[in-house]
Amino acid sequence: MQSIIAIQGIQGSFHHQVALNYFSSDIQLLECLTFDALADALVSGEATQAVMAIENSIAGSIIPNYALLDRHNLQIIGESYLNIEHNLMGLKGQSIADLKEVHSHPMALLQCKAFFSDYPHIRLVEAEDTADIARKINKEQLLGIGAIASVKASDIFDLKLYAESIQTIKNNVTRFVIIQAKGGALVEEKQINKAALKFVLDHQRGSLAAILNVMSDCQLNLTKIQSLPVIKTPGKYAFFVDVTFDVFDQYKKAQSIIEIMATEFKILGEYPNNKI
Repeated sequence: MQSIIAIQGIQGSFHHQVALNYFSSDIQLLECLTFDALADALVSGEATQAVMAIENSIAGSIIPNYALLDRHNLQIIGESYLNIEHNLMGLKGQSIADLKEVHSHPMALLQCKAFFSDYPHIRLVEAEDTADIARKINKEQLLGIGAIASVKASDIFDLKLYAESIQTIKNNVTRFVIIQAKGGALVEEKQINKAALKFVLDHQRGSLAAILNVMSDCQLNLTKIQSLPVIKTPGKYAFFVDVTFDVFDQYKKAQSIIEIMATEFKILGEYPNNKI
């Protein structure tokens, strides 16, 4: 049975590229306009698994996506890193000098701002999705309009690349997680050396430090920590952490201790560490 993989965006998007890299080309894509729609597709069973961006090396964490994972009880079963390269494209027969506007996602525009300082005649316009603008330019044959998107998008929508890799910071990496609804097939224990956890602590001095000491004592490497306020409980925070480890039993030991110390504890995922 062919897997149905939900992505945020359309074909040619960075989510699409990650899906191809992770799953191979023999998949059925479910295009979702928003991350909320992507989560709903998993919960309803419309999609088998999904690709979700979770953090960027320049912009940091995509905080609302942590809340989505938690609220819908979604499981992380894998991860993939993608070097993000922004490219300027448009209809063939034009050049950068012919462009009046360039449309793209606000983050892409921000990351390419320095490039456009040399082209003051171009107005930058925010859009929902990078690849969707490329599709629209092709479909409506929009003259004078450019898009910032992936090389994959230029191939799919038959657009000309005016300039490649125009982002200011060239080492621009986004981490994506592979997720599924709760109850799906879990990763084999022998493959697991990374985990995503959520815990809530009492608002007491040293409570977080005590948890971090447990992780250290059990030889867990804390690779990420993110806090979010607990809704309707002012002053209380939920902590989302990623840990890596070499010995699974040590991880389980830490887990059992943290469960006792925390007022709330949840495993968001256990999966193989896919290092950059």
